[in-house]
Amino acid sequence: MKMVLLGPPGAGKGTQAKLISEKYSIPHISTGDIFRKNISEKTKLGIEAKKYMDNGQLVPDKVTIDIVKDRLTEDDCKEGFLLDGFPRTVKQAEALDEFLNSADGKIDAALLIDVAEEFILERMTGRRVCSSCGASYHIKFNPSKIDGKCDLCNGDLIQRKDDTEATVKERLDVYSKQTQPLINYYKNQNVLLKIEGTKEISEVFDEICNSLKAIK
Repeated sequence: MKMVLLGPPGAGKGTQAKLISEKYSIPHISTGDIFRKNISEKTKLGIEAKKYMDNGQLVPDKVTIDIVKDRLTEDDCKEGFLLDGFPRTVKQAEALDEFLNSADGKIDAALLIDVAEEFILERMTGRRVCSSCGASYHIKFNPSKIDGKCDLCNGDLIQRKDDTEATVKERLDVYSKQTQPLINYYKNQNVLLKIEGTKEISEVFDEICNSLKAIK
């Protein structure tokens, strides 16, 4: 099964991606991981991507598309894959479709883990990490025994810069503007599966599996 995973930051995509990958025996392909691998191995595409990244520029669509296409030709993708972080634009989605169509393939499902903005704000702004050992907590869902102190090493708990309300709202705004056309694209292809992401992890996963049964 060939799938793409969509959803706002803080929606729990990483957790669900791991579960999906294991159940359906397909690789979870994160564009971030592909970039890091190509750069560390100093491939031709990795070297090209690094030039843009080192200058603080976005990697052009063509380079990103070529890196993803190169990954999809590997043997572990023969039975399917789960793409996470790609496509990010309609142009990338069209390029992916064109690539898959050339091998008589197609995207079977675009999984959208849908979570309301207020829920994400509560989830992300409440996160705290230990400044000493890196242990993770949440002021509401997983608080430490002593406020502001790590249970494991008694280190100070801090809020990361990317978890402040202003930063989270900015990321959500960028996501909404960038991803809505992509959601419409897959909706028009009748492959969009909208999943309620505010439930327990196991419940979200069950909903994903039940939705996928209908298209197998």
